[in-house]
Amino acid sequence: MAAPEERDLTQEQTEKLLQFQDLTGIESMDQCRHTLEQHNWNIEAAVQDRLNEQEGVPSVFNPPPSRPLQVNTADHRIYSYVVSRPQPRGLLGWGYYLIMLPFRFTYYTILDIFRFALRFIRPDPRSRVTDPVGDIVSFMQSFEEKYGRAHPVFYQGTYSQALNDAKRELRFLLVYLHGDDHQDSDEFCRNTLCAPEVISLINTRMLFWACSTNKPEGYRVSQALRENTYPFLAMIMLKDRRMTVVGRLEGLIQPDDLINQLTFIMDANHTYLVSERLEREERNQTQVLRQQQDEAYLASLRADQEKERKKREERERKRRKEEEVQQQKLAEERRRQNLQEEKERKMECLPPEPSPDDPESVKIIFKLPNDSRVERRFHFSQSLTVIHDFLFSLKESPEKFQIEANFPRRVLPCVPSEEWPNPPTLQEAGLSHTEVLFVQDLTDE
Repeated sequence: MAAPEERDLTQEQTEKLLQFQDLTGIESMDQCRHTLEQHNWNIEAAVQDRLNEQEGVPSVFNPPPSRPLQVNTADHRIYSYVVSRPQPRGLLGWGYYLIMLPFRFTYYTILDIFRFALRFIRPDPRSRVTDPVGDIVSFMQSFEEKYGRAHPVFYQGTYSQALNDAKRELRFLLVYLHGDDHQDSDEFCRNTLCAPEVISLINTRMLFWACSTNKPEGYRVSQALRENTYPFLAMIMLKDRRMTVVGRLEGLIQPDDLINQLTFIMDANHTYLVSERLEREERNQTQVLRQQQDEAYLASLRADQEKERKKREERERKRRKEEEVQQQKLAEERRRQNLQEEKERKMECLPPEPSPDDPESVKIIFKLPNDSRVERRFHFSQSLTVIHDFLFSLKESPEKFQIEANFPRRVLPCVPSEEWPNPPTLQEAGLSHTEVLFVQDLTDE
């Protein structure tokens, strides 16, 4: 079975992929991933290579065509300003220049040959960036030791972090690459870069990132920006949603000239920042509006859900109440059915009624709670329980009742109790041959 072409990304690779897309503005996620994989997921190198391509320099992964790509000087998107070294003046100056020319040519030729040969023997240690922040801090310390603490505020972070902050804050980023071995670097740093008016302009109008090309981090940025000579300055800004080099200043430039050139570059590209700020504000407002709409929708949804919940609870309450009423009806029906069955059973168990001629018979007239009268004969020897069972079996009698005699007024013990475990007979209760007894309803008590 063939292995899948794509594998899952780790969380760190996913974060680098999103950061690279944000920094470069590349819309295709596949292209971003391909570029990062070419650079072994080194985001700083990938960003620099991307800037390299934007400036017309071929990518390290794309071999140049037969004719090298050139920066279009007619395109005002990239402003280039090069300060050439002054020509010799007078006979003495030209004489010195012509005398030193062979020595300079020989020196730089041998030096280039030596460096070229050295690459085959020992790889350039600057090609491996292990501590980019340490490179920046080391350059800052050496700069202050040599030129003092009066200088523009250095950005204390990597090149990619400076790009990211400049993009987020919509500010210009001025990049300075320091050539330690170049003859003009010392004068530029001492007289131009540390001039008070230059410091004031840089600190108030832009971010400033600087590093030596002898440091791995500076060398890597140098490979991306491809400077021709030193001192080298590059102005970078967010343009058309991409971090773009909009100005290149090379050579020994004087303070006033540097201020004029930086001001010109910023003025020429200020509209792009304004446009980007307006677009970002519009996107933010759209996002806020969308968030407000989402919150309003969620609030409406929660209100609807709350109404639906209350409706469900009300339906459930009604259903339970109906079930409870139904259960009560069923219980009442069963109770009545049991009561009727009990009445019928009591009726069947009653002893036969004595005849009127029986001298041991007792004629009892019962006055029921509904003012009706019932008459029946019982035997003196029968228990008062028989009277109770007879009345209980009647349809019009209450469920619970007691039987009272009038003379003397008393309640007859017709059902077993603690006082009368075995109810007495009619004769023992003192009833005469003819009695009138009252039935007292106890159902509600």
